[in-house]
Amino acid sequence: MKPSGTLLLNRGEVANLLTIEECMVAVEEAFRLHAEGKTTKPEVLGIHAQDGVFHIKAGLLNLGRSYFAAKTNSNFPHNVRRYDLPLIQGVIVLCDADNGYPLALMDSMEITVIRTGAATGVATKYLARNDASVVTICGCGNQGRISLKAIAKLRPISRAYAWDLDYRQAQRFADELSDKLAVTIDPINDLSNAAKDSDICITCTPSKEPFLKREFVSPGTFIAAVGADSDDKQELEPGLIPDNKVVVDLLDQCAVIGELHHALKAGLLTRQQVDAELGEIISGKKAGRESDDEIIIFDSTGTALQDVAAAAIVYEKALSNGAGVVINLAEKSSEY
Repeated sequence: MKPSGTLLLNRGEVANLLTIEECMVAVEEAFRLHAEGKTTKPEVLGIHAQDGVFHIKAGLLNLGRSYFAAKTNSNFPHNVRRYDLPLIQGVIVLCDADNGYPLALMDSMEITVIRTGAATGVATKYLARNDASVVTICGCGNQGRISLKAIAKLRPISRAYAWDLDYRQAQRFADELSDKLAVTIDPINDLSNAAKDSDICITCTPSKEPFLKREFVSPGTFIAAVGADSDDKQELEPGLIPDNKVVVDLLDQCAVIGELHHALKAGLLTRQQVDAELGEIISGKKAGRESDDEIIIFDSTGTALQDVAAAAIVYEKALSNGAGVVINLAEKSSEY
């Protein structure tokens, strides 16, 4: 059947159509399909601008219906201070992968936040200790919020530490989420003591200098390194990587733009020494956590497969709910 138009969805509509719970299910399935060889290779292109970077990520998934999605995101750390604009802005185009028709054009901000938090949640499910109850969140923006929400659905979290270069941001984070999640959240200035006391540590900042040191991390900790999604970003001391179990979202991608890339560049390990991709653990091809004492690092660079999975949910629910505005991009105003 020929589609009747392209669905246009703004950020608020996307937010109303996508929950962290259903996104975690979809992202877990996307990683599993990839590990089983049932997806095409997702691609990423990064282009640096003067004060930021543009990422273009594209992938294809068969989810009963075959979908292709391409996301163009900009990441400009100075936006809030300089222009009162978000750090991340962009769009996703979702197409029918059988005929190329553009099914939807949607804001990418909410999907980027939620699908990244969903990957952190899925990694927590497989890699954190079952009794993990104390979390440190490094970076108290939207990604820090969704990460803690995802983790709280999977582990019995009783206490969290909130660390940010802007202490007021950490205070707002604690004030907003303590009651909502029924978790005691302490804003902190001293990351070392908080990290040592934590079972889970999430880093989700735009930092270009490593701040999580080896001596900050206790045995048994699960670390989700989320912030490094371009070759100039870094949150972990490189020595953390070869000393512990390393799980990546996509090996090829992390080797170029993730925390892994810095360790490879420094000659601290080889690609062959990376323990697993997350999908390999989900599919049972490789082991996840094997002891309560091992430190496990999840290098999360964000994949197009996550974007396709999330965008497909939004599109299908929008059709069911009558959300969005239909436009006809192919309509011609004149002959030529």
